[in-house]
Amino acid sequence: MKKPIVAAQLYTLRDFLKETAELPKTFAKVKKIGYDYAQISGLTAEVAPTDLRKIMLDQGVEPIGAHVSLEAWRNNFKESIETIHGYGVKYAAIPWLSWAKYKEFSPAEWKKLFREFDTIAKKAAKEGIIVQYHNHDFEFNQFGIKNGKGGQTILEMMFDTCKVLQGEPDFGWVMRGGMDPVLWAQRMKGRMDQVHLKDWGLINGEFTFRAIGQGRINWPAVIKECKKGGTHTFIIEQDSCKATNDPFKSLAISREYLKPLLG
Repeated sequence: MKKPIVAAQLYTLRDFLKETAELPKTFAKVKKIGYDYAQISGLTAEVAPTDLRKIMLDQGVEPIGAHVSLEAWRNNFKESIETIHGYGVKYAAIPWLSWAKYKEFSPAEWKKLFREFDTIAKKAAKEGIIVQYHNHDFEFNQFGIKNGKGGQTILEMMFDTCKVLQGEPDFGWVMRGGMDPVLWAQRMKGRMDQVHLKDWGLINGEFTFRAIGQGRINWPAVIKECKKGGTHTFIIEQDSCKATNDPFKSLAISREYLKPLLG
């Protein structure tokens, strides 16, 4: 296996991606703190995909994937494909679902939705694109509990139903969903080319996002299982940065922690 890729998830830096003129400075800082790669998400600056790619590469940061909403896939599949090709990447993850919208779904309705995901993934594969799904915590709600035992999570149902869709497991949300990140890494073997790393810890009695290695997840064990399962890209994301109040600093702490584990 080649040296793993360690990438910054740009949603972490969304406050610095609002104006086209500020993008070179933002990516120069990403490079300076140790990232040669980034996943595209959270961008609100009006910039063409090909232009964004050039801006990133000019600062030494290569795009390795993007997030594309389910609505974008549904409403304009062709434009979504063109955008991904413009970025010059081959991975595109559905980043989230609204729990408020889908929480009343029955198992049959979830399976119907997942078949739609797989249809999108099959169509995109013909265009050279691998579609993934990025989980949060609600996907670990369970169906089929009997007498207090058993049950299948929504995410397990998704990957039992889908045959082409890949995962982009977010191990921070796995933990928040009450699951073991190590066991879930084993569960996703062969279906997680790229993964999201985020950590959690307590600050003033409240669970909050932390830089990698500063929370409660056993990262050496998780990364070991990811490598065994075929993962080649490890993407660092922090939705908020309460411990530092500086997303660049949080990303830098994460990168430094991961050097002995991923280089």
